[in-house]
Amino acid sequence: METFFRYNWMVREQWYVWCEDVPLEELLRPRTGGVGNILQTLFHIIDVEWSWLQLLQGKPDDAEDFANYQNLEAVRQLDRKLRPDVEAFVTAWDSSMEKRAFIDHRSAGKANTDSWGEVMRHVIAHEIHHMGQLSVWGRELGKQPVSANVIGKGLIIPE
Repeated sequence: METFFRYNWMVREQWYVWCEDVPLEELLRPRTGGVGNILQTLFHIIDVEWSWLQLLQGKPDDAEDFANYQNLEAVRQLDRKLRPDVEAFVTAWDSSMEKRAFIDHRSAGKANTDSWGEVMRHVIAHEIHHMGQLSVWGRELGKQPVSANVIGKGLIIPE
């Protein structure tokens, strides 16, 4: 589990560097698909990751407003602010948490019950999904996107 969170964090950092050479107007330009634009997608990834892990722990999920994060550095600062909470939860993960029940109370009195392991994998897949969208938008801008390859990132050291 931790390996794929670390993968996502590594690739996210590479996307931040990729964005440094893109004018702010392009980072904020409305795009087809995703949650609106490149910068808002990065914000959304951070917010969703933190929110789900807060919910698993029974902590308040105070949503951030993208209107307060209208440039790359502001989004990076949000990531730096929230990552320690996320990383602490991820590194404390153990197999006993896998099948714990998470009850997601929805509107109209409905509730879904999922395992913590499903939620964690959803968070991982959610970011990977949006990284694919960023890759398409990057190509539309004529830039080589960040590599999605897990191999070669040094995430697991062979014996």
